[in-house]
Amino acid sequence: MAREYVIRSAAPQGPRINFAAELNPQQLEAVQAPPGPALVLAGAGSGKTRTLTYRVAYLLENAVPAAQILLLTFTNKASREMLERVAGLVPYDLSDLWGGTFHSIGNRILRSHPREAGYEEGFTVMDREDSEELLQAALLSLEGKGKVADLPVKPSVVGDVIGYSTNVGRPIREIVQERYPQVEDFADLIESAARRYIQKKREANALDFDDLLFRTVELLKNHPEIAERYQKQFQFVLVDEYQDTNPLQSQLIDLLSAHHRNLMVVGDDAQAIYSWRGADHRNILSFGERYPGARIYKVETNYRSTPEVLRVANATLGKLQNTYRKQLVAARPSGELPRLIPVHTGSQQARFIVSRMLELSEAGVAWSKMAVLYRAHFHSMELQMEMTRAGLPFQITSGLRFFEQAHIKDVGAFLKFVVNPRDEVAFKRMAKLLPGIGARSADTLWTSVAPLGRLAVQARENSDGRVFSLGEEISKLKVPTKAAGAWKQLGHTLEELLPEGRPVAPLRMLQSVREALYDDYARATFPDFESRRDDLNTLGQFASQYVSAEEFLDQLALMSSVEQDRLGEADTGEAVTLSSVHQAKGLEWKVVFVIWLTEGMFPSQRSMGSLEAMEEERRLFYVAVTRAEDELYLSWPLVRRNMGAADAVQRISPFLQGIAPELLEEWHVSGGW
Repeated sequence: MAREYVIRSAAPQGPRINFAAELNPQQLEAVQAPPGPALVLAGAGSGKTRTLTYRVAYLLENAVPAAQILLLTFTNKASREMLERVAGLVPYDLSDLWGGTFHSIGNRILRSHPREAGYEEGFTVMDREDSEELLQAALLSLEGKGKVADLPVKPSVVGDVIGYSTNVGRPIREIVQERYPQVEDFADLIESAARRYIQKKREANALDFDDLLFRTVELLKNHPEIAERYQKQFQFVLVDEYQDTNPLQSQLIDLLSAHHRNLMVVGDDAQAIYSWRGADHRNILSFGERYPGARIYKVETNYRSTPEVLRVANATLGKLQNTYRKQLVAARPSGELPRLIPVHTGSQQARFIVSRMLELSEAGVAWSKMAVLYRAHFHSMELQMEMTRAGLPFQITSGLRFFEQAHIKDVGAFLKFVVNPRDEVAFKRMAKLLPGIGARSADTLWTSVAPLGRLAVQARENSDGRVFSLGEEISKLKVPTKAAGAWKQLGHTLEELLPEGRPVAPLRMLQSVREALYDDYARATFPDFESRRDDLNTLGQFASQYVSAEEFLDQLALMSSVEQDRLGEADTGEAVTLSSVHQAKGLEWKVVFVIWLTEGMFPSQRSMGSLEAMEEERRLFYVAVTRAEDELYLSWPLVRRNMGAADAVQRISPFLQGIAPELLEEWHVSGGW
């Protein structure tokens, strides 16, 4: 197919950019790439955004009309930042340049051709809440139910399954078996719900977020004349963070760049860490096969980290098996060796980090220049507690603070009610978790439960040996028919928690609540059930330190109230960042602590049976390491406390085993077990 590329003299306004003076040789080569497909492998901290920005400026300087440039990004922030930088480099009008997220570009194309896409003009783009409400209506109509609480699987789970299936182009049943085994029994219902949901969207003349890509690809495939219009218009297509594209996004890119084939994709295969949300690592690895003759440019000079940090990063790169070979080169002068910190327990790990942060703060390092990174949110619980006790300000980007999460508060409600049967709020939260009981039913039930709670408290305070069985009395109450079975189970569970009218130990309480009721509820309610289960296991480890349920609940309350008192300080930005590595990608700090570097934690237990999954975990470790500018601390506890079981001896993460000893300085920590 013929290529159209006409280089004309630049517009006369303003001076030309001295690209050679403003870019390093590798960046310059990529920016001045000739026509044709090109893959720019931009390593961590190497100026990826700068390279892409100057590429757009270079095209404009060579008289390529702005309307013939398409710049695809993953976030609106990235798009704005690049276009603002371009505007600061060149004196040209950029209003015709097509720059934005994949979804915004899809929306723009669909708005121009609604009828061809099967919609009426003025169609609605639903946000997540609206989409879930429409899906909820589809499920209720299929099941003949009146309340969401009566559904065997919740709309949020079904929506996740449908969205993932749409983006990766694989059947729903296959996705359920592979990624959502907790709802495999409801695969038929989910498939039916997907069909009904599509029908209801058509009836409402509405699209959800995934439709903005799916329907655009469908439009371009079904209407060659429309596809040709955009293919001819976009003489140059540029894509940011290409390693994060999913199959649907890859199709859109290939369709829009099919005529001129002047496609430049920028990314780093070593930072491909989002397969859990549909990103396909193979898109960047197979680029040369899908675009024969594609040029590959490597941008490897790192401006972020010291040479010592980069040696650890390069050691990690060297262990990756299915990757483009590259070597990060430091632009900064030498610094300190990264530290390897073996500790006895997670609690000692937390105390070490707090102690070291206090020292760094006294030395002049701002709180906002420090971060703690981890593989999963539940790894941070002990650290959150220790930082709260010490009065260190922190903000969390990986989710809510540990004790604020819904599932933690849910199981806590059972314990609160058992300890204090007069707690109306705890009772209602507990009751509404049961199928068939909503807010109104919970209010009605409380009028009957409140007197029983008073009797239970009185019997507990008496010393005449009489026992009042709260669980037995509650199970006798009349409840909605749909809730009868679960209500009876609740009564049995309360009897387990209150043998002879006295609360059992908090760990035993948590185990009983989960086994009898909560795990089944969470499995049907939360798409990330396994992650929440890990959180509850961690809560159990914390509970195992207490004999008294009252003392355990007091600690939870005190921790939460202290956290709330400190939120204002954290919101000012002068706070340490606690983050999962996934959330930290693209960010940087002077000092970074990476914690829980043991087998089963980082890498995660679920990844250890798969070579492909382990490769992604190693890439995730590489991302964590390359967030550090000056100081890097890598810690691993020797012992992990287990909920209701013996302590488990931990093995050091294989990612640390792959680093030569001379690249790390080992610190031996004493005290604070």
